[in-house]
Amino acid sequence: MNEPKLAIAQLDEIAPVPCPCGQARRAFNEPWNTLATVHLTDISKDSRRHFHKGMTEIYIVLEGEGYLEADGVQYPLKPLTAVMIRPGCVHRAVGNLRIINVPMPPFDPADEFEVD
Repeated sequence: MNEPKLAIAQLDEIAPVPCPCGQARRAFNEPWNTLATVHLTDISKDSRRHFHKGMTEIYIVLEGEGYLEADGVQYPLKPLTAVMIRPGCVHRAVGNLRIINVPMPPFDPADEFEVD
């Protein structure tokens, strides 16, 4: 196969899509990519608790302050905080935040389960 050896994304030019956290601009969600995607995510105040069965996420806070609620515990977030969220962890970020989210393997909407 002739898969690309390089991919470049201008995150601020990707159209945002709704997600449990707010709005995400998702890059590298290509059929040939089996490693990870990269999302520029703007967290909204009404983010919803959710989990993934097979995906690990790394959040890197770029702007804002708030907290990550993970399995019922609140962890403070501020710029340059990095968090790894493993499969099965019920989580949501709360506050006025802009983050980079790195889902591994690549984001799959079928592996996103909201919790009331």
